[in-house]
Amino acid sequence: MAFSDLIPWGRDRNQPSGRRNEDDNPLMSLQRDLNRVFEDFWSRFDSPFGSMATNGPRTDISETDEAMLVSVDLPGLDDKDVEVNVTDDMLTIRGEREEKAEKDGFTSQSRRSFHRMIPVPPGVDAEKAEAEFKRGVLTVTLPKTEEAKARVKRIDVKSG
Repeated sequence: MAFSDLIPWGRDRNQPSGRRNEDDNPLMSLQRDLNRVFEDFWSRFDSPFGSMATNGPRTDISETDEAMLVSVDLPGLDDKDVEVNVTDDMLTIRGEREEKAEKDGFTSQSRRSFHRMIPVPPGVDAEKAEAEFKRGVLTVTLPKTEEAKARVKRIDVKSG
């Protein structure tokens, strides 16, 4: 008998049956499954705003010489489901949709909500802001003040 036969982790080394598969070991299988669960959970937060970024409504922001325009796609909502607030430096848009379904005597009810906060640049007149909801699209118009309009200078682009 060799000394290596007395060491428990060295017993399989000299056997011709080959290396043991990790699937044969229930603890290794459990460890691999737990690792997969945690990796799947944390992968949801890889985007800068977490899973909310992919589930929120599409928002387009543009600016003209006259105003800042914010357009939000809200299919399936009505104007009464949407709340729009504006301060000197922040535009807040909130919405909530409640879905109710009945099948085989059971009622299923779910509620989806969103909340968007968009910074408003200086020079926007919050008192004259307007919101219009048409065909599932909310459009918020934030007109610029006269001082902000006066500061805009057009630069002609010439071909070289």
